[in-house]
Amino acid sequence: QVHLVESGGGLVQAGGSLRLSCAASGRTFSSNSMAWFRQAPGKEREFVAAISWSGSRTYYADSVKGRFTISRDNAKNTVNLQMNSLKPEDTAVYYCAGGARSSYAKGSYDYWGQGTQVTVSS
Repeated sequence: QVHLVESGGGLVQAGGSLRLSCAASGRTFSSNSMAWFRQAPGKEREFVAAISWSGSRTYYADSVKGRFTISRDNAKNTVNLQMNSLKPEDTAVYYCAGGARSSYAKGSYDYWGQGTQVTVSS
């Protein structure tokens, strides 16, 4: 079992940066692929980025490629999402997720955090 808690969300102007963190508890964290998803009001939850258990492979949605960077520290049981050049369309609740393998599909992840709000003003 893995328990996930996100932090770092907030209000930022377009063009600004935020760094989200996800703290995990549970002995299986280092063996899990981790991901970030987001959900805007009235929209489906969508994939943002994922990272393999070792951190050697990363995956990004086209909409964030080149602007967002996912990373993890297995010694600290954390996964981070550095978000640069933020746009108003990045506004959403951001969720941390963990699962057995990296995937773009939300159904592939077994563990979810409660989410953190990111609001980008124009």
